[in-house]
Amino acid sequence: MDVEIVATVAAGVLLAVAAVGTVYPVLPGSPLAIGVLIAWAWIVGSAASWTTGVIGAAIVTVGWSASAVLTGRKLREQQVPRTSILLAVLASIAGMFLIPVVGLFVGFGAGLLVSEYARRRDLGAAARSSLATLKATGTGILVEFGMACLAASVWTIGVIVHFTTR
Repeated sequence: MDVEIVATVAAGVLLAVAAVGTVYPVLPGSPLAIGVLIAWAWIVGSAASWTTGVIGAAIVTVGWSASAVLTGRKLREQQVPRTSILLAVLASIAGMFLIPVVGLFVGFGAGLLVSEYARRRDLGAAARSSLATLKATGTGILVEFGMACLAASVWTIGVIVHFTTR
């Protein structure tokens, strides 16, 4: 079997895993996608693969950065301290083990609400702050996921160009 075909199939599977990893943060979504795109370009070694790999990696990097910037800006706007985020992350890890599949998200939301309530001593303010934080996190995840999917689409076009012109 041809090495290029094996590398392409493996890259396709890993890009799908990377896209899931942008939504389910236990998997390293964006870093995995960048590594896969560059590794595939290196293994295949054609002009089409390198062009595709570099463009795809740049798209994923933009999505990863935009996610961090959008989320961080909203957290500063809401004056949510790092302690609350850290407690929410720890609660999400506990939730992952207590509630299969969705526990990560439930734990994060519950941990954030509890830590904000402990800090503010006002349930309404804690709920507003937590909801704004969850919206910002969700927006960041959607942006990162969308860019990972766009990079996978660019990769698909690159695969077609590579194999039709080799």
